[in-house]
Amino acid sequence: MPPRHPRDDLAAFAEGLAARLPGTWTSAYTRHAAYHDQIATTSKVWDMGAVGYAASNFVLGHQAVLARADGARLLLFDRPRYRHQFMIGALEPDAHHDAFHQVAEPNGITIPADPVRASAQVTRRLLPRYDAALRQVQHNTTHRVPRRPEPSLVAGAVSMTWHTDGAVGAITGVRQATAVLYGAGFQYHPYHRQFLLPASYGDREQITRVQAVSQQLARIGVGVTMRPARPSPAATALPARPPAPATASPTR
Repeated sequence: MPPRHPRDDLAAFAEGLAARLPGTWTSAYTRHAAYHDQIATTSKVWDMGAVGYAASNFVLGHQAVLARADGARLLLFDRPRYRHQFMIGALEPDAHHDAFHQVAEPNGITIPADPVRASAQVTRRLLPRYDAALRQVQHNTTHRVPRRPEPSLVAGAVSMTWHTDGAVGAITGVRQATAVLYGAGFQYHPYHRQFLLPASYGDREQITRVQAVSQQLARIGVGVTMRPARPSPAATALPARPPAPATASPTR
């Protein structure tokens, strides 16, 4: 939807803001004739909150991109329905999507239409988060986070493996099985391309949950395969791996 209070001072405000931010920043102002004209920029907004929502759901009409000498970029636009405020958020760097793994979005902020006050808020509240996120993306680019090996997919079954870090991984092509996995505490991790039951549950609780999953799946005719578990660090009465339920596939 279009903004309720279109304004014409965004370009001047952006220049005043850029001049007051730490480092060397420039400002580029653009007008948009239609919503689709803004998508090339707004689709790169690095925000899961209010700034990202506004950039995706409103016709901005115009915008300004503030760029720093090292390539950092901020998107500035009118706050929809609030005449005396702007919204500003970080733009994603050009990097492979894997580099964003476990990097928190440096969500943007709302700022007043006063470049002095606004620059203080951006410097204190937004730039530290943004710079930290950029550093993490750069680190992930040069030090790629290893993916956990995926269990082998078995048609009509749930395949599990016990990873060396203690997490239990699962993969399946059976749609009904995903609800059972979620109910047992597994969460799907796109980066690792599998469901994971965290090691924080501990061996005993993991075994209990895996057995519960196997029993529930057996009722709908879905088997479970489990690879050998990681070696136990010390002798204990707790089995090193979950015993295979009678209804599970004998495959290991």
